[in-house]
Amino acid sequence: MRDKFRSVPLILAFASVVLHLAAGGRYGTFRDELYYWDCANHLSFGYVDHPPLSIAILAAWKAIFGSSLISLRILPALAGGALILLVARLAARMGGGSLSQTLAALITFAVPSYLGITGYYSMNAFELIFWALGFLVVVDILQNGRTASWIAFGVCVGLGMQNKISVGVFAAAAGLAILAATRLRAVRTVGPVLAMTIAVLLFAPHLVWQLINDWPTREFIANAQRHKMTAMGPLAYLGGVAMEMSPLLVPLYLAGLAALWFHPALRRSRPLAWAFIVALAIFMLNRSKPYYTVAAFPPLIAACAVWIELTTRRPRKGWLAPTVATYAVASFVITAPFAIPILPIEKFIAYQDAIGIRPASGENRDSGELPQFFADRFGWEALAEQIAGIVDSLPAGERDRCLIVADNYGQAGAINYFGRRYGLPRAASQHNSYYLWGYGALDPLVYVIIGQERDDLESTFTEVREVARTGARYAMPDETNVPIWVCRGIRMPLAEAWERGRMFI
Repeated sequence: MRDKFRSVPLILAFASVVLHLAAGGRYGTFRDELYYWDCANHLSFGYVDHPPLSIAILAAWKAIFGSSLISLRILPALAGGALILLVARLAARMGGGSLSQTLAALITFAVPSYLGITGYYSMNAFELIFWALGFLVVVDILQNGRTASWIAFGVCVGLGMQNKISVGVFAAAAGLAILAATRLRAVRTVGPVLAMTIAVLLFAPHLVWQLINDWPTREFIANAQRHKMTAMGPLAYLGGVAMEMSPLLVPLYLAGLAALWFHPALRRSRPLAWAFIVALAIFMLNRSKPYYTVAAFPPLIAACAVWIELTTRRPRKGWLAPTVATYAVASFVITAPFAIPILPIEKFIAYQDAIGIRPASGENRDSGELPQFFADRFGWEALAEQIAGIVDSLPAGERDRCLIVADNYGQAGAINYFGRRYGLPRAASQHNSYYLWGYGALDPLVYVIIGQERDDLESTFTEVREVARTGARYAMPDETNVPIWVCRGIRMPLAEAWERGRMFI
């Protein structure tokens, strides 16, 4: 009878992909997507704020399928569907049947952070996959200890860190859990050595890039922790994680954690509870954003699903599984509008006000009418059009020697992505990887500069004139009413001015 649920995880995975592709483009292109798109035009073994794997994948993808918004969204949507299947598979590897797999898939489908992260292109969508795959490999190691499983662990960690460095937290947490579970017997086998060697070799190209470029990511992380990320105590951090994963679903995660600790049927998977706790502690102590922790939750979801199936088999407990399934669906209905743009913008604002929830960004940035996650999808095309009008208004002799300098990667990415239709020259920026890419071989006569203070510009140029201000109703406040300057007569070599403005954060 339970086999009737076997196809449900696949149906939910397909539904997740369809939902993303049908509704995901309603609010526009996210600022990080614009940056990633431009990174894919500068292939490298590293970038200031992320490793190269997601960029290499995007470069290959857009070379074949183009750079439309729907094209950018296909791969993360597929990652969301794959995550649902992987968590269902994890439940099966923990000993669950088709009912467990269905419940694990349904709970995963309902998690707002997973919906949000897989709704736009970034390394974060793929990170979820690497953690979920890694947990599956850990279960294999705990159950059989085969050398092949250790090799898979090394591949997963090495490629995962080439996608996002925080996969190293998974490696540390999972490795400690395995060693504790085997009482250090694992270190007397060849498996851990093979895994570490493979992971290091796969990650080595990015390490070499960091060394050659004087470790820019280290500077980026230090600046972000000092100036960008919101300081949180333990309770505030846990509250932020609960908001990411849905407060309504917290009882299910706690049930899964308790089941890993205490249920006899999950005894062999118990080290995954330690892995979760260690990962949570590392992120919390390192002043990370709460959403960094969400990749660690698949074992809790899978364990909860297995526990529910086992409990449902007991007399007079058959109500539990349908009750939890209904509860997960209700949670999805309530929280999904905060994760993906299901509602028209005006209706979302009304819904947000009615619910009384305004998700935090984890950054020291003020929000406007929309949470940062949605607000950062507005105003970019209008900015490119505005800059095009300013460049077109320049004297004919200056247009070909105009350097556009954006204050941050969102602005630069927007001009380079949307500016193609207006014939704009490539925008430069001193922010993150744009700083390394430089300003090209142009010897500018005029500079169109977005942001910055007049006093700073007047110390660099002999002529500084404000010509416009940015504006978009739903954009983040720090991207509205930003001055746009036309500057001439640089007072120093451009290379020196460029070095002064470097900003890794």
